[in-house]
Amino acid sequence: MTTRAVILARGLGTRMRKADSTARMSGDQAQVASTGVKALIPIGRPFLDYVLSALADAGVHRICLVIGPEHDVLRRRYTVEAKPSRLTIEFAVQQEPRGTADAVLAAESWTGGEPFLVINSDNYYPVDALTLLSSLDEPGLVAFSRAGLLADGQIDPARVTSFAVLDLDGEYLRRIIEKPDASTLAALGDDVFLSMNCWRFDRRIFPLCREVPLSPRGELELPAAVQHAIASGAVRFRAVRVESAVLDLSKQIDIASVASRLAGIEVAL
Repeated sequence: MTTRAVILARGLGTRMRKADSTARMSGDQAQVASTGVKALIPIGRPFLDYVLSALADAGVHRICLVIGPEHDVLRRRYTVEAKPSRLTIEFAVQQEPRGTADAVLAAESWTGGEPFLVINSDNYYPVDALTLLSSLDEPGLVAFSRAGLLADGQIDPARVTSFAVLDLDGEYLRRIIEKPDASTLAALGDDVFLSMNCWRFDRRIFPLCREVPLSPRGELELPAAVQHAIASGAVRFRAVRVESAVLDLSKQIDIASVASRLAGIEVAL
């Protein structure tokens, strides 16, 4: 079982910082949203507390937060204000926001050559999905069904259409389709599975992350490293198919809906 997880918390939070007059949020939530640090948006307690508690419930208790050099508030939260007892939390610094592949590279020494999960800091993943992923004995990912993501209703259908689609070959990932067109989706049929950046890797991912070219956005992107691994035959990725929903805290308008769905969730760090 994989007991390590890398949480990507370095992003600039550009979409969260963008003002939205239709968003329902408290003054405290608006203040944190304006900084772009989505992990600390208060929903009774910081959003990242819920993410960490879910990992602990899934048996994953060694955590590395990939942060920026300016993110002292995240360090203080988990080293002083709310030091966990169910988890150990360490930090890796990504000096510049150069993409998710570069963020994973920032945590390379922390992994110590052991397998590890990679997840976003602005998504709340179901405990059952994290448990299935951590139980794999090979690299893999959680493949979330489009129907499952839409069933809860927290993520707008228009946003779901922008998520990367997974082309699966039986139990394994064949390719990641970043911006599928209508004909590609039609070829995949009704049983469409999407990526929500919920991975299990081993040390073979690191050289692949170093080899990816810059994307059109000027970033080193993790899906490109995964696709490179598949195309070269270096690594296969088993897909764990689930019907569960994921809570997505990307924009100010998400805050109220995420808060309503986390109400009653017990958190224990």
